[in-house]
Amino acid sequence: MATLQDIGVSAFINILTAFAFLLAFALLRLQPVNDRVYFPKWYLDRARTSPRRSANSVGKFVNLDPRTYLTFLNWMPQAMRMSEDEIVRHAGLDSAAFLRIYTLGLKIFVPITIIALLILIPVNVSNGTLSFLKRDLVMSNIDKLSISNVRPRSIRFFIHIALEYLFTIWTCLMLYKEYDNVASMRLHFLASQGRHVDQFTVVVRNVPRVLRQSISDTVDHFFRTNHPEHYLCHQGVYNANKFAELVRKRDSLQNWLDYNQLKFERHPEKRPTKKKGFCGLWGGQVDSIDYYKQQIKDLEKRMAMERQKVVKDPKSILPVAFVSFNSRWGAAVCAQTQQSKNPTQWLTNWAPEPRDVYWKNLAIPFFSLSIRRLVISLAVFALVFFYMIPIAFVQSLANLDGLEKVAPFLRPMIELKFIKSFLQGFLPGLALKIFLYLLPKVLMLMSKIEGHISLSMLERKTASKFYFFMLVNVFLGSIVTGTAFEQLYAFLHQAPTQIPRTIGVSIPMKATFFITYIMVDGWAGIAGEILRLKPLIIFHLKNMFLVKTERDREKAMKPGSVDFPETLPSLQLYFLLGIVYAVVTPILLPFILVFFAFAYLVYRHQIINVYNQRYESAAAFWPHVHSRIIAGLLISQLLLLGLLSTKKAANSTPLLVILPILTLSFHKYCKHRFEPAFGKYPLEEAMAKDIAEPEAELGLNLKAYLADAYLHPIFRSFEAEEEELVEVPLHQLP
Repeated sequence: MATLQDIGVSAFINILTAFAFLLAFALLRLQPVNDRVYFPKWYLDRARTSPRRSANSVGKFVNLDPRTYLTFLNWMPQAMRMSEDEIVRHAGLDSAAFLRIYTLGLKIFVPITIIALLILIPVNVSNGTLSFLKRDLVMSNIDKLSISNVRPRSIRFFIHIALEYLFTIWTCLMLYKEYDNVASMRLHFLASQGRHVDQFTVVVRNVPRVLRQSISDTVDHFFRTNHPEHYLCHQGVYNANKFAELVRKRDSLQNWLDYNQLKFERHPEKRPTKKKGFCGLWGGQVDSIDYYKQQIKDLEKRMAMERQKVVKDPKSILPVAFVSFNSRWGAAVCAQTQQSKNPTQWLTNWAPEPRDVYWKNLAIPFFSLSIRRLVISLAVFALVFFYMIPIAFVQSLANLDGLEKVAPFLRPMIELKFIKSFLQGFLPGLALKIFLYLLPKVLMLMSKIEGHISLSMLERKTASKFYFFMLVNVFLGSIVTGTAFEQLYAFLHQAPTQIPRTIGVSIPMKATFFITYIMVDGWAGIAGEILRLKPLIIFHLKNMFLVKTERDREKAMKPGSVDFPETLPSLQLYFLLGIVYAVVTPILLPFILVFFAFAYLVYRHQIINVYNQRYESAAAFWPHVHSRIIAGLLISQLLLLGLLSTKKAANSTPLLVILPILTLSFHKYCKHRFEPAFGKYPLEEAMAKDIAEPEAELGLNLKAYLADAYLHPIFRSFEAEEEELVEVPLHQLP
């Protein structure tokens, strides 16, 4: 088990690592050659130009102005200057709501930390029960600051219970205020938005096939009959995998043409040439520009034929459609009501915004969705248990003292002072971080198999699965396996009736492991996020070998976005740790406060300067954030209830029974009060916006505006001004 010295070694390593990352970032961001890596958001918004254009040959790569190096830390105050309203306009409500999670953490834990340290630490330290158990249990000086150090049947447990009530009330108050604020922000954001295609459109799935009638005719007839006053048009969804391959090939040829034309503009005295054979290694010599123009022309003829084939073949049309209405009110009624007496057909929901659509999953039928989700649920449970193996290995690193008692022959190997401190204080947190690295990608694949049709929903479902992993494996798994390794000697040499007491005493001791994990993941890991080392290396490699045009350079920037599937579960784990250990082992709280403050600063900078969100869900993830913090409160209360029962505190334990009931009642109230704002669009709001818009936008041609909004991306022309070779039919009312 990690001692104060081990924690000190871990803190030194992680603080040094974080400082090195921050210093490297502060210097690298000043170099002109890295400008597109650290400010891609501004380049994509066309609000920043490369400093390399106006510099000399050396100045294009290295910043030669010594004065700028004196202010290399000015990124910190700059990150705090933009107001929340400006962030919403600049990066969207999703980004602003994401930052509010960090401020919520600070609002909850700053007062809790102050009270816990001032009251609970003296209460725990002065009782000294662990000195009587020292022969049997593995412990450190940090454990004397926890509830484990309070004697059984002590009247001091009433203080812990009173503070559990106080902390729960304070957390619920902050959650209520934040839920109210975010719900209001969401409604205001939706009301203040301009005209968007997804406001008028619903996605219809599992359209029934009618004999001698195409899918398009079936959709058209159904909505003419059932929504005669508001139905406007619909866009079919096509199975166009072969056409997609041709589009990708055309894009590649266009890049080569752009490259050769740019090369000719720079050196007009000589036209570029290439060999016609494989990869340009052999064959006859031809003019590169003429060659690629002819290749593109021939390919576009093939694309036109394939496109005609796709849109005319009834088998290519999938039983899915995007149906548009002439008013937001009409779309809201359709999206939020059952369309057929058969609840498995004509399934309607709000259409995601076009960039949020995950096209591959649109055609999955209803019965297949149920089977897929059942299979994936079983696979997730299996994966959870599989991951117990690496978690147990991590805990074996964290509990070397326990292993030494059972296996004394390992002692000479691990008894060297610094090596032992490194193994117990730093390595377990790092090992756990490594084991969890690939997990979000696996869970995202599982979510895609489940059949969700939007990227935002895919990310939320992946985040839910990852949170389940974090709860079961990282939190509960670390406690159970860690306790088994830690107190193995006690388990083997004491009466069976004493085992529950040993577990009750040792659970709070796992705070030392979680402290090391917080420092690795929440301190050094966050500093690594702002450094962007991987995107930096990839950008320069692409710029050196693959970039041929300005379009290529924009693609090479790859700004990324907030990684919701990974960051949200990690955040919720920190809330869980803080809430659970606030009463049990309060010394953990300052480490969590450092994480929330540091991460807020870093992600504010990244959202302003780096990230370019792929979609906008208007903070649709907030109900999940709220419910998982509530889950943390319930786990904290049940854990304290279990601990007090092992401490023979029969007189004080019943006082805690009512707290989970009150917490669940609060959650139920918030669910009914706020959650509808995140799943449904009020008809009142829809009608008000419909009435206001015609007055503001006279002569609006809504039919033309919605005509190809949900056209499959592969059908869109490569150049905006290029005429369509084949018109994909839009089915609409005359």
